[in-house]
Amino acid sequence: MDSLPSISSLALPATLLAVLLLVAMRWRNRAGRAEDGRDNVDTVVGWPPEAARVLTVDERQAYDVLRHAFPTHLVLAQVPLSRFVRVPLRRSYTEWLQRVGTLSADLLLCDAGSSVIAVIDIRSTTESERARRRHERMSRVLRQAGVHVITWREGELPGVEAVRAQFMPLLQPGGASPKASSSRPMPLIPVAEMEEIVADADDQAFAATVYGGREHDPVSSDYFDDLEVTVGKR
Repeated sequence: MDSLPSISSLALPATLLAVLLLVAMRWRNRAGRAEDGRDNVDTVVGWPPEAARVLTVDERQAYDVLRHAFPTHLVLAQVPLSRFVRVPLRRSYTEWLQRVGTLSADLLLCDAGSSVIAVIDIRSTTESERARRRHERMSRVLRQAGVHVITWREGELPGVEAVRAQFMPLLQPGGASPKASSSRPMPLIPVAEMEEIVADADDQAFAATVYGGREHDPVSSDYFDDLEVTVGKR
């Protein structure tokens, strides 16, 4: 009879251990199912998507001005920097992406071969300090990459003729040295003369980029997937 208390004292820990093992197994199975269905669940259920406009009112107005000023050029909107700026393989692409790779250029003016002539940065007159640093970081990266940056202010967008005059140095053979520019008043030139300059620049750009090599082709969508693998093997 003395052995009964001993058996009872051993049965309780054994029961608790069995319960804990059962709970652990159920949690493990549930975690595995959650991992398998993460791509289907997290993106949609965790972050319910909602369609939104691509451009603000000022960005749409700026887009229209550029299209009227340069009808033979390509005007692109909200293009990620990672689409037209390359980085070397020496450092982690993930770190670069966290810093600037997710930023997007408001508008791009491109030639017939889709090479970027300039980035147009539309900035608010009441931007926060954080927004100001983000714009400056993006401009610094673009200038270092040899991309011209032109800043326009919301509510102070230039007209068609002013835009043609502003971009004239960039459309001439050789262009101008990359630097930030504002939309402040500047000398205007006759529209007919501007159209002649633009047409001449188009001919040269078409011959140099459309029929040229592939060294300036856009970054492919899977380019950085391969880069991650390369960095991970080091």
